[in-house]
Amino acid sequence: MSGLSPGRRAPEIDAVASDGQRFVLSQQQGLCTVVYFFPKAFTPGCTVETTLFRDNYVELVLAGAALVGISTDDLSTQCKFAASTGAPFPIVPDADLKISRSFAVLWPVVHVARRTTFVVRPDVIIDAVFQHEVQISRHRDDVLRHVNAMFKRSRGHDRSAGSKEP
Repeated sequence: MSGLSPGRRAPEIDAVASDGQRFVLSQQQGLCTVVYFFPKAFTPGCTVETTLFRDNYVELVLAGAALVGISTDDLSTQCKFAASTGAPFPIVPDADLKISRSFAVLWPVVHVARRTTFVVRPDVIIDAVFQHEVQISRHRDDVLRHVNAMFKRSRGHDRSAGSKEP
């Protein structure tokens, strides 16, 4: 499991992503940001994982979540990978391993990211962490379940706050 757990502050991410825009974690708005780490672009498992997130991107956005993928590839590789998978969300390069180290997701010896997904609240506190190396679809399933539960809680809170008499 990753060294970072729910309730802890997520490290900052500030990098140019595959969409050419600067991605800054602390500036993300909405319900939460889903940050998923994957080992290497263009490998079968990573392609499947990114495609699964792509296929559920609209559901995540409608629930108020932002989404970003990160691997230890360089920017050129991330741009090609994002284009090949049709990823509508940014994919951030981490060739210098700075982000992966700060999130404590690097495999020892091989120095690629573990397949770990963080759900980060707008206050940059980690709300959930999921790690599945083999059952890749569980990342998407766990994230969707968690984000949808956060969305329902936020809607319930909004309704109860709005229904109070002055």
